[in-house]
Amino acid sequence: MLPSRQDVPWLLAAVLIGGIVGPVLLMIGLTSTTAASAALLLNLEGVFTALVAWFVFREHFDRRIVIGMVLIVAGGIVLSYEPGSSYAGLSPGAMAVAGACVCWALDNNLTRKISANDAMLIACVKGLASALVNLSIAFMLGQAVPDAAHLAAAGAVGFLGYGVSLALFIYALRQLGTARASAYFSSAPFFGVLLAVVLLAEPLTAALILAGVLMAIGVWLHLSERHSHEHEHRSVEHTHPHVHDAHHQHEHDFDWDGTEPHTHPHRHRRLRHSHPHYPDLHHRHEH
Repeated sequence: MLPSRQDVPWLLAAVLIGGIVGPVLLMIGLTSTTAASAALLLNLEGVFTALVAWFVFREHFDRRIVIGMVLIVAGGIVLSYEPGSSYAGLSPGAMAVAGACVCWALDNNLTRKISANDAMLIACVKGLASALVNLSIAFMLGQAVPDAAHLAAAGAVGFLGYGVSLALFIYALRQLGTARASAYFSSAPFFGVLLAVVLLAEPLTAALILAGVLMAIGVWLHLSERHSHEHEHRSVEHTHPHVHDAHHQHEHDFDWDGTEPHTHPHRHRRLRHSHPHYPDLHHRHEH
């Protein structure tokens, strides 16, 4: 199902900022920044995402969530640190990488506004726009087309690392909210290094163990969160996959075979109740 007219500006803004400007800034930064410094700087994405979610879009957070976020990011910093490598400081390359992180932080929060839509469709639109722009830039700079083997490998990495990953991230935005989804996403470096140990026989280092402990504690703080209070749901009409739970008690104006989850336009009646919840699609309220 295509995004509604109200969602199109949010989607276009996310594509422009996160799918076009962000990758270009990253490529500029990588040309004059060491890989270790860039990896360290990329941990800023989760921090910036949380800050924008909390202070611009007013997503709820508490001390437990903040501590968990700090521990997860600290684990990423431990993994990306290389003794003796030169840190880029405030060089233009470092600023470009940090700028890319700001773009992706804005992108994550903008995408949250449209996360009720088809995650696969959003991922495809953002991926195609980014690919067209970046390929155009590469051809303008005179870059040669790789051979078939490298194209296939790059396509596989892109499909899993960007396509499937982005679709799952959008679904997480819908269920968890921006800051929490980004916190879990920030644990990706740990799993990457862990796979290198298992599949490539790379050494199990003290840094990996320390990062794993930090990230595990941070994720546990998030998973064990219990946020519950009386809150009010305003009357709203929208479309997204759902089951008939406490928040979806409505009639159907079509023949329904009882299959769940299912997707159709539906209206939420005004409801006031209390239960544990995340800042998901149905719980974006003031505190």
